[in-house]
Parts: sequence; structure tokens; C-alpha cells
Amino acid sequence: MAKVFPGRFTAQCEEPFVVFLIGMRVNRVYDLRWLRVARAMPPMIAELKRTPALGLLNAEFFLYWRGVAVVQYWRSFELLHAYAHAREANHLPAWAEFNRRVGTDGSVGIWHETYIVAQGQFESIYANMPRFGLAGAVNHVSVTGRLDSARGRIGKSQ
Repeated sequence: MAKVFPGRFTAQCEEPFVVFLIGMRVNRVYDLRWLRVARAMPPMIAELKRTPALGLLNAEFFLYWRGVAVVQYWRSFELLHAYAHAREANHLPAWAEFNRRVGTDGSVGIWHETYIVAQGQFESIYANMPRFGLAGAVNHVSVTGRLDSARGRIGKSQ
């Protein structure tokens, strides 16, 4: 079980980073090909965690009605893009299999969104939580002083 940090914490990062949201939606519940699609992501995340130089900082899985999503934090867009196109990595075979087995038949939907976050253009708060999300990717610091408000955390005057 992850260690819970009592109190209020925030994430601090002095560099730009990338937030990558990726997921799938089950459009036809009884068409079990979605199981194979869902099983494709964990090996990719494991591969990325084994090799930090690939650029993944952290990943969190979420379930939602009819689907699953992963919020990923990356060191840069260039590293994310390089992984997506690396012939020796797990992504391209999984993408090819999706296109071969599902393609455009509508049984399973997939999506992603990419956000490049500039230094100082984010804020976060975690109360009584383990290191999670962005705080699991970058510095996890106690909320004190100017960090006590959202405006202070994002660098705006009170």
C-alpha cells in the first residue's frame, strides 16, 4: 500500500512537461475485443517505467463509464512522440493490432489528448494522499507560505 502523507502537499517542477491523456471506450459491451485493447496499455506502462530515459515521469489509471483512461506525465513532447514511433517498443505493435482487429468498425473507441505545460503554468493540491498524479512525477512538497493558496502555487500575487 502506498504511503499516505498527512497534511497538504503540492507538486513543484521547474521545467516544462507534458500531460498525455489516453483511453478507450467500450462501444459494444458484448464484443469482447475491447478486452484485448484494454490489455495493451499495462505492458507499455511497464516498459516505460523500466526505462526512465524514455521520458515517462508517472502514470495513473482511471476507470470511467464504458472505459479506462491513463493520465501520463512526460518529460517532453519529443520523448512522447519518439516512444509512439519507436519500432522496438510495445506501442507500434499494439497500434497495428488495434487497426487490424478493430479498425473503424466502431466496437471500441480510442482517444488521446496532449498538453504541453510551461513552467509555472500549473498548480496542484493533495491532502492526506500518497504521492499521486503530478506529485508522483515531480517534486512533492509540503504546502507552506505562498503555497497555501492556488494563486500562490501558480505564482500569482495574492
